[in-house]
Amino acid sequence: MKTLLRTLSFFLAVGLISTLRAADAAPLVYLAGDSTMATKPLDLPERGWGMALHGLMKDPAMIQNHAVNGRSTRSFIDEGRWARLVTALQPGDFVIIQFGHNDEKVENPKIGTDPKTTFSGNLRRFVKDVREKKATPILATPVARRKFDANGKLQPTHGVYPDAIRAVAVEEKVDLLDLEVATSKWLQEVGDEPSKKFFMWIEPGKFEKLPKGSQDNTHFVEAGAVHVAELVAAQIREQKLSLAQWVK
Repeated sequence: MKTLLRTLSFFLAVGLISTLRAADAAPLVYLAGDSTMATKPLDLPERGWGMALHGLMKDPAMIQNHAVNGRSTRSFIDEGRWARLVTALQPGDFVIIQFGHNDEKVENPKIGTDPKTTFSGNLRRFVKDVREKKATPILATPVARRKFDANGKLQPTHGVYPDAIRAVAVEEKVDLLDLEVATSKWLQEVGDEPSKKFFMWIEPGKFEKLPKGSQDNTHFVEAGAVHVAELVAAQIREQKLSLAQWVK
């Protein structure tokens, strides 16, 4: 039964999760976030770091990836995605929450949020809802975009949103994965041109579905997604979070 349930959980990672679970099964780790974390079609090279996290856990089926392209804290709630995730939670589970990329789009009232009010308020709601289910919330700052100036210095692009997440983490006493800091350090060390190989910089004609290629400084190819997932796992271990016992 345990093997069956874990197998089902793996293949339903972005869908409905069975409420049945063996008593001795590993806890589940739910991912709530945007396209940088999400599961992507395998016929294209784009990968979310949540896809790579499966391979870094002692039980790959622990990861339940609910992240979706283009979502903010606002749209994740409004579309009922957060409610479905919370309904599936059981005591002892974990929820890693990474938003910011789309909350920044304040010109779009359907997704944009104010970092001092609605964004922070949504994060506090997430924390409260998870804790009410006796599960553990983990906040994460958004991963850095690949944006270098003429002198080769990586430029921040997320404004005050990462600071808003850090403030909520302190106020609510929530574990924090500071992925903006970790990925910024990594990209700066790699450098401008060399870092392109980790992102959706695709030459024309390489993929049938991308005849014109791509020059995307936000989304990762497999190598980038794997590296970010490794940074996530490293922070979990270094901070000795309760989830660390389940990380390879």
